Amino acid sequence: MKNRIKAYRALHDLTQEALAERLAVTRQTILAIEKGKYDPSLDLAFRISELFGIPIEKLFIRASEGEDKPQFED
Repeated sequence: MKNRIKAYRALHDLTQEALAERLAVTRQTILAIEKGKYDPSLDLAFRISELFGIPIEKLFIRASEGEDKPQFED
């Protein structure tokens, strides 16, 4: 599953470490999710989307939809 976490993290001026602290996970977890090496639990995915104030559908993309670059829609 692809995601736009890195892009939204940059918009909110958060480091991986700062985001990890807010979500009570490790920086390595954030890194693995951003690189697509780890899919977060449903609970963590919802917490991330709530933290950024966006619907979960805007944050996570099914691999079959495959977008190369994050697109922001408001």
